[in-house]
Amino acid sequence: MAVKTDRMEARVSPEERQQIERAAAVAGLSVSAFMVNAAVDRADKVMAEATTTTVPAGYFDALLEALDVAEPAPRLARAAKDSARSKRIQSR
Repeated sequence: MAVKTDRMEARVSPEERQQIERAAAVAGLSVSAFMVNAAVDRADKVMAEATTTTVPAGYFDALLEALDVAEPAPRLARAAKDSARSKRIQSR
């Protein structure tokens, strides 16, 4: 476990403080540990939401199907053919 050297502070109302203290006691944690755990859990959720794109299953299935169907790419095919021809000429 990393050594905890940084400090953060927050202002809370008396009601919020009582609620947090009661919840920490029920969880068997210090108020500090309870608040850090809650903040880290929330940070994980926020980051997961910010870095994840969710789409309906039908949309996702259609996307995968579209990726499996190759579209004609005549310029790419021509470039590959020209490259193969060029390599054969160079190796002679």
